[in-house]
Amino acid sequence: MKTLVNKHVITLKKTPKTLLLCYVVIYFLWGMGMNRFGTEMEIARFSHWWQVITCYILYMVPISILLKKYSFFEQYAYGLVAMGILEFLGYWLQTSYIYPNNILDKIFNPQNFSLGMALFFALYFPAGNWLVSKVHSRIFYKK
Repeated sequence: MKTLVNKHVITLKKTPKTLLLCYVVIYFLWGMGMNRFGTEMEIARFSHWWQVITCYILYMVPISILLKKYSFFEQYAYGLVAMGILEFLGYWLQTSYIYPNNILDKIFNPQNFSLGMALFFALYFPAGNWLVSKVHSRIFYKK
């Protein structure tokens, strides 16, 4: 277990600073936008705005970096596990707020809400890695 953790720490440390900056900026803006969307549509929101930093930057960015070498489906599968844990803890600890009778509850029923959220947000890992790769290569590798 210790060697696995050390391997992941080394991978994160080897990440170019420019790539890390792209991840942080893109995921922060994405997180703020999704939190705002969830609030405006009265679906769900963080209890505090700064949770965008803890969830999107401190949790999702390192996972994205570790998953970027995998295929789309592997990123999604691993991302589903990561987001399942995050969604479960967010609602259990009440650091995320679910609006009662929101549109997703009406479509899928309340018992499926957190599962639906995990299934949706797991797409962030392959989509985020693709987006960051495109933005990073356009900005830092112009010829």
